[in-house]
Order: sequence, then C-alpha cells, then structure tokens
Amino acid sequence: MSIPIRFLVSGPGLIGKKHCALIRDREGCELAAVVAPDTPENRATAAGFGAAFHTSLEEALGKTGDSGTRIDAVIISSPNAVHFDQALACIERKIPVLVEKPVTNTLVSARELARRAALAKVPVLVGHHRTYSTLLSVADDFLRSEHFGRLVSVMGSAQFYKPTQYFADGAWRTRIGGGPILINLIHEIGLMRHFCGEIFSVVALASSSVRNFEVEDSVSISFRFTNGALGTFMLSDTAASSKSWEMTAGENPAYPNFPDEDCYHFAGTRGSLDFPSMRVRSYSSEADQSWWVPFVSRRLATVRKDPLAAQLDHFIAVVKGEEEPIVTAHHGYRNMLVIEAITRSIREARIVELAELETE
Repeated sequence: MSIPIRFLVSGPGLIGKKHCALIRDREGCELAAVVAPDTPENRATAAGFGAAFHTSLEEALGKTGDSGTRIDAVIISSPNAVHFDQALACIERKIPVLVEKPVTNTLVSARELARRAALAKVPVLVGHHRTYSTLLSVADDFLRSEHFGRLVSVMGSAQFYKPTQYFADGAWRTRIGGGPILINLIHEIGLMRHFCGEIFSVVALASSSVRNFEVEDSVSISFRFTNGALGTFMLSDTAASSKSWEMTAGENPAYPNFPDEDCYHFAGTRGSLDFPSMRVRSYSSEADQSWWVPFVSRRLATVRKDPLAAQLDHFIAVVKGEEEPIVTAHHGYRNMLVIEAITRSIREARIVELAELETE
C-alpha cells in the first residue's frame, strides 16, 4: 500500500473548503493540517475534515521532522497579503505549493516569489484553475488548425450582477483593490494569454457610475498581442448579463447556466470560434475566403470535468515528480503584470506597454 500524500491547506474559506473536500475524497491523499486564525468556525472546519489545526504555517511546517506530522504539499488560499510569506516558507522547506490567485498582493513581491522559486527549483503553482478546464483543449485544437488560420482578434466578456449583500458582507469590496479588476479580471487575463499569447500593450477605461463606489464597477479594455492580433474585453459586476465564464461554461452549479451563450469570440483568417458553446464557422478552402461565400458551420464536441479536481490531479503529479507545473509563479507574475498595466492605463489615460513595467 502506497504512502498517502499529506496536504496542508492554509485558509479554509470558500475556495479553501473546496480544496479540503477534494483532498479528502481523492484516493492516495490525506488532509493532514489546516492553518487559519483561531476561531470556533475554523477549528470546527479542521475537525470536520479530520485535520490538525494550526494558527500559523510556520508552526505546522516546523514539525515536518516528525514522520507522523510530515507535510508533502501545501495549498495556500489565505488572504492575498500573506501569500508571499507563506509561499516563501514552503520554498525554503522544499515543499511544493499551490497558491491561489493572485500569486501575491503586489507586482514586486510576485516577481520576487517567481525568482526565489526558480532559484530554489521548488514547484510553485498558481491557482488559475480554468487552465485545467477540458474546454480549453477542444478550443486549442481548433484555434491551431488550418480551419481557423491566423488569429486576427478576440472579443471577451465577463458581465454579471453582484447583489447588494455581496458588498454588505465585505465593505472592502467597495474600495480600491476590491473591484472586479483584481477579483475577476485576473482569471480572464490568464485565459487570453493561454489562447492568444503574450500581451504587448493595453488601454482601458473604467466607470463607477452605477454604484458610485470608490472602486470601479465597469471596465472596457483593448489589447495588442505580441503576435499582432488585437482584443477587446468588457468587464462589469453591475450588468444583468449572462456573458461570463461562470454562466456559460457550466462547470460550477452555483451559477445559472446558459449553454448557448458565449464569453469569447475568436476570429481568424479562415474561421471563427464562439467559446464555450464551441460553435465554429470556417471557409472550406482558401478560394472561398470571401464575405460573399457561406461558412461551413458545426459544433465541437465537449466533455466537462471539474477544473478544480483536474488542477489537484496535476498538482499531485507535480508533487510526485511526474509532471512540470503548468501555471508557474512566473505565469502568475505575468498575469499580474497585465493587471497593473490596465490599472495604470485607467489612472493615466494612456496606452501602457508591458515592457515599461518589467523594467521598474
């Protein structure tokens, strides 16, 4: 009988509890410890999963010399402000770690964490779980095919309505740093970089005219990719719309699903893809490439799987040394770099090239 992989989860919040449940239900894994502030709720959560409870990561990891309390892997879903220190503690102990997005709370610390992880050669994954969606591989196959051609443009959307209670439960969400740019858009940045390649420059406009909070409620962004393609994205947490990943992908039962709606449209020189409905249109030959010629239309087949579960499978393989991390600390830093460029573009009302931020 093989020895189970012993996990520690720091931060048993909404996403942290999901990680705990996936570890508990995964054969060959054991939730050994939970790290969180000392509250009755957090202690009850740890007890409910049969895990030891600690109030600090250092306290929990400090006992790794004892074979009965060893930790083989760590998942950090604690507040963003402690991501750097907790991930660094894992790196120093040579323990593979998965850090929820954003990888840290500042661009400088994200860059430093990526550097320290690479120097120590310790696997650091960032929790951009959509990367593990089965939908991505289906889309990738078409986008790389002759039926699509060369990428010309992408149009994306994450528009939804967050209820009043959402802001009442967390007043920090009404202030700078609590808006949809940092909370929601970073997921989309990871997806666009996956599908379209690196981003060269951005220009963005923001509005807070609906709720009149300090923080933005709607953002319009234009992208230039390094391959020459262009992109646009509309983000809003005050729009009564179904044009978002949550409502179109059908992977999270907490949200209503609209299977015929899309959150991305990719246009190439030969065809196009609506994602995630997977409706594709293409010309049958180069000779037919004309707006007067009908498209050949079809729908790509998909099989859906929980991307969080797939992410855990990948993390386990990384811990065992069977796979290299897909979304590394460097990728997490690159996603934050784009977010910083967007916020600077809004603040300074200009086009911002990512290269100018990398040299700061």
